[in-house]
Amino acid sequence: MRRWLGLLVAATTSVVLIALLVPMALLIRSVAENGAMARATSAAESVVVAVGTPDLELAVERVPAPVSVFLPDGRVVGARARESDAVRLARAGRSVTAEAAGGREVLVSVRSAQGPVVIRVFVSDAELFAGVREAWLALLLLGLALVVLGIVLADRLAVRVTRPVDELARVSHRLAGGDLEARAEPGGPPEVESVGLALNHLAGRIGDLLASERESVADLSHRLRTPLTGLRLDAESLRDPEEAARIGERADALERAVNAVITEARGRTGVRPPQASCDATAVVGDRVRFWAVLAEDQERALTVELPGGPLEVAVGAAELAACVDALLGNVFAHTPEGVAFSVRLAPHEKGAALTVADEGPGFPPELQERGSSAGGSTGLGLDIARRTAESSGGAMTVSRAAVELILGLTQP
Repeated sequence: MRRWLGLLVAATTSVVLIALLVPMALLIRSVAENGAMARATSAAESVVVAVGTPDLELAVERVPAPVSVFLPDGRVVGARARESDAVRLARAGRSVTAEAAGGREVLVSVRSAQGPVVIRVFVSDAELFAGVREAWLALLLLGLALVVLGIVLADRLAVRVTRPVDELARVSHRLAGGDLEARAEPGGPPEVESVGLALNHLAGRIGDLLASERESVADLSHRLRTPLTGLRLDAESLRDPEEAARIGERADALERAVNAVITEARGRTGVRPPQASCDATAVVGDRVRFWAVLAEDQERALTVELPGGPLEVAVGAAELAACVDALLGNVFAHTPEGVAFSVRLAPHEKGAALTVADEGPGFPPELQERGSSAGGSTGLGLDIARRTAESSGGAMTVSRAAVELILGLTQP
């Protein structure tokens, strides 16, 4: 904007100056030319009064301009000059002004007793245009100075506009990056200042809405503790110790997940947490063992392929466990009992590749969008997996028979 404003002012100022200075330059030239011709005519008239008297030569010598007097007998008094066509025309009784080599000549015809006398005053080009070049140079410098002054003033004005706009852009980027405490310092023209106030109001409103949303999620999650407590009491009342332990373990896992949701919901969103990491081999193996019990109850064949050693990925253990639970939960929720499935974790050029496949009818397309539901689904399972992969710098690919996650490596 500063550059464009400078160019606009420079162009506008140049057009205005050209419209003013060009006529002024021509006027200066015309004034100088008329002045030189007026002085030459005055010199010729001062000699006219001495024509026919003995003081003619003295009168010619007193004139500072080069004067030549052509007498009727052919003699020339004063500066030597040839008798041109203009001089012969003047002998006919006409006073004229004619172009000559190196300037102009003013010819005045005078009648005397002996015949026509012609007084010639020569005006050189240097005298005709004396001071014109200097005046034109002064006008040119004045025009350039005015253009530069206009550009400087336009730049200062542009700074007053662009600086608040740049500040608004920086605050917008900070807000987009999660810094909800970022605020703009209103300034500049009234319109820009109004935008800054509106942006600050928007940032405050976003913060209030997010805080309310976090509290709502935390409250809803907190309400789950009551049925969890009842579930744990029911598990303890079971007669089969193994069944009671298994149900109690699942209730504990669910309570840990609820507590994690409450903690995350009440966390500060304006501060970016440090990058988490975990051993994908250990986390995936633990979750597969957990779901293997249910797979055995439903007579599902389970195939597991895990690396022989640790495989670090840029995802927290809790997030990766929730991701695996979401993918395996979809298998049990959307395929009939007895359908086989497989879990494969292998190294990848970007980090690790986690693939969950089954031999069922596949995922309905609507389940691939967040919030969409089918068959009692909330539509969030695949979205959780997708966000987990993208948070590590990877991606997710979904087909009818399998879901593949690419998890990024932990950055050094």
